[in-house]
Formats: sequence, C-alpha cells, structure tokens
Amino acid sequence: MEEEQVETDRAGPQGTHTVITVSAYIMLFVLGVAYGIVASLEHSWDVGDLVPPVPIALSLLLFGLLYGAGRLMGTKLGAFVPGMGWMLVAMLFSMKMPEGDLIVAANVPGYWYLGGGALALVVAVLLIPSSGSWLLRQGPYGKRPMNVSDGMSA
Repeated sequence: MEEEQVETDRAGPQGTHTVITVSAYIMLFVLGVAYGIVASLEHSWDVGDLVPPVPIALSLLLFGLLYGAGRLMGTKLGAFVPGMGWMLVAMLFSMKMPEGDLIVAANVPGYWYLGGGALALVVAVLLIPSSGSWLLRQGPYGKRPMNVSDGMSA
C-alpha cells in the first residue's frame, strides 16, 4: 500500500512539470508569432538610403528575444520554438496572395528583414549552451552495478 502511494506522489510532480514545460513552449511559439506579425508590418520604414536600419534593428531585437528565451528555458529548443513562430509568419507574409497583397515585399528592406531574421535565428540557436548529446548520457541501467556471476564463485 505504501509503495503505491510513493509511485502516485512521484507521478504528480513529473506530470505537472511536463504540463508547465509544454505550456511554456506553446507560449514561446505564440510570442514568436506575435513578434513576426508586428515586425513584418513595421519592417519597411524608410529611414536611410543604402542600408535600411529598421530591418537590421528588428533582426537584432529578434536575436535578443530568441537568445533570451533559449537561455531562460535552458535549451536550444527554447530559442528554436519562437524562431519557428516568427519564421512561419514571415514566410506567410512574404507569399503573394491571389488578390495581389504582399506584406513583406521583394525589395531591399524585405530582403534585409528576412535574411537578418534567419541569421538571428541560426546564431541564437547555435549560441545557446548545449546540455550534451542524448547518446552520451548514462541511462537508468548505469545506476546499479551488474552482477555477472550471480553469487557463484569460480
């Protein structure tokens, strides 16, 4: 009876941890989508002649958002998930609609915005420290030494 109670107590916090983690990743994806919508609508402000500063600033802001999310979550996936939210919106807004509408146009600010954002995504994911390869982690089999002789002596 006591063993069943211990197993139930262990399953509770682990299940709660999983729900919180999944909820956090969903919220990060929504944050990436929201940033993608706002940044896609604002990327083409005309401020300079040669290199448009607004798309570069938006790419740097995206890098900060992705890097911060990855560091706070402690995983590369923490930076990748909001980046995919941004990428989904940026790609959808750069496709021409049947009505002829186009939000991210094929012009200099549009290229800087898409290229800089993609570069920010890749660099942010690469700069997050890795927790190590799952192939090199010791599994549950390594916690107890294996008894090969089964109590028999040679």
